[in-house]
Amino acid sequence: MLTLAPPSGTAARRGRMLAVLLTGQAMASIDASIVSVGAVTIREGLHAGGAEIQLIVSGYLLTTGVLLVTCARIGDVIGHRRAFLLGLGWFTGASLLCGLAPDATVLVLARIAQAMGAALLTPQIFSLIHLHRDGAARRRAIGVYSMVLAMGVAMGQVIGGLVAGSDLFGLSWRPIFLINVPIGLILLAIGPRVLPNLRTDQKVRLDLAGVALLTVAMTALTLPLVFGQDHGWPAWAWISLVGGAALLVVFLRHEMRARNPVLDLAALRPDGTKPGLAACLIVMGCYTVFLLTLTLHLQTELGYSPLQAGLAFVPYALGFGALSLSWNRYPQWLQNVLPTAGPIMFAAGAALLVLLHRDQWNPWGAAPLLLLAGAGHAAGYSPLIALNHHSARRRNGYEPCPS
Repeated sequence: MLTLAPPSGTAARRGRMLAVLLTGQAMASIDASIVSVGAVTIREGLHAGGAEIQLIVSGYLLTTGVLLVTCARIGDVIGHRRAFLLGLGWFTGASLLCGLAPDATVLVLARIAQAMGAALLTPQIFSLIHLHRDGAARRRAIGVYSMVLAMGVAMGQVIGGLVAGSDLFGLSWRPIFLINVPIGLILLAIGPRVLPNLRTDQKVRLDLAGVALLTVAMTALTLPLVFGQDHGWPAWAWISLVGGAALLVVFLRHEMRARNPVLDLAALRPDGTKPGLAACLIVMGCYTVFLLTLTLHLQTELGYSPLQAGLAFVPYALGFGALSLSWNRYPQWLQNVLPTAGPIMFAAGAALLVLLHRDQWNPWGAAPLLLLAGAGHAAGYSPLIALNHHSARRRNGYEPCPS
């Protein structure tokens, strides 16, 4: 049974706790895309090759995807508060190394280290929100959390464009990473005082065999998805995909027999949980591809600067933010149709952008379509997160403190 230590109980303290958690999530989400609009500047500054730039941009996503489930389980073992602070410290230190990198090789390694910190801190955020809030307060917190989680990628494009295009202090692209350092240090100073202490009366062990199987399987599956297309889908990519899928089956069979599984498959049994998770993955996948493709189109095809490309995403972020913060105040019948209406809105906005602005970008004409796509993304994502949370059973004996 996992319970909270006796809380100080003030609303202000819980507000500070949520601010620390969501700021950490924003940092991790923003850094998933902040490099995209600065990639050209980084390539010129470090004389990096195409493969190195690809690793700098995609290595973060690859590493985070491979380690996320394992790091979530580590939080169960050592405590979510401790795991969050360890991940935050690691992420902050790696961000400093990224900003000081003397060459492309060091930057690639630092980005991978940064992703390891992000993978450790991000799964703890939802767990701490779930454990420390209840009822309407929890629903509101989850709504804001889902907004920060998804909108961070769009904001990364905007912030990356502003920072890379401004050449702050004559440092070119380096402030893209260095901006994390003071923010991370502030969170590390505040976090130990406002994050709840959690204690457990049962010993949780990490299934090392399951961790190894999952890590190798996810690496084998993700590598060809990240790099296969740019290399013309060579034989190694297909072999890796097949091998990764086979290892994933072995992992799932192992988890069914494991005493302390890395992935609690029983949590997927409630009706609606698996379709809901699949829908979330599809929405996020389409969204990520859309943003990265549009960024590359604006810079490589239309000649936009990083600053101009970043500012182009402001309407998208506004649409997403507005609907994410307001959907749970809509009438129930409207909330029920949002998960269906959202993807339709997103697809309509994206399709109209392609049809009307493929060859010549009109910012004023594109802004309403980006606003529509952003609102559609929020409508198809934030309510799904809440529905998945509601339908999944409490399998681990969590006892949230009252709000």
